Amino acid sequence: MLTVNFQSRTPVYQQLYDDVVRLVSLGVLKSNTKLPPVRTLAAELGINPNTVSKAYKMLEADGYIYSTVGRGSFISDQLGQKEAAKIQVEQDLKKSVEQAYKHGVLKEEVLEIVRQIYEEAE
Repeated sequence: MLTVNFQSRTPVYQQLYDDVVRLVSLGVLKSNTKLPPVRTLAAELGINPNTVSKAYKMLEADGYIYSTVGRGSFISDQLGQKEAAKIQVEQDLKKSVEQAYKHGVLKEEVLEIVRQIYEEAE
């Protein structure tokens, strides 16, 4: 279910974080769903357990998951699918703007595109 791309420039812990957020926003991971234990997921993905632990800590800090000693980590019910979807869209937008910047699109051009989209939507 959770995957990493070793060819990506995005850190593995961030990929895991993004993957969980995406799956929550799509409704694949529902509240109180148990996540794999850190060591199990690390072994499945062939990565260091500290990397999985860092992703889980970030997810917990942002309210996506909660941990219970001796039971594991679970998807939180504090964030609804709407909020998760909004966060995912914001992350996607940030990545798109970063790509635009890397390819020489000027800030004014990006802002003009955003302005046009909002004007058309209103």
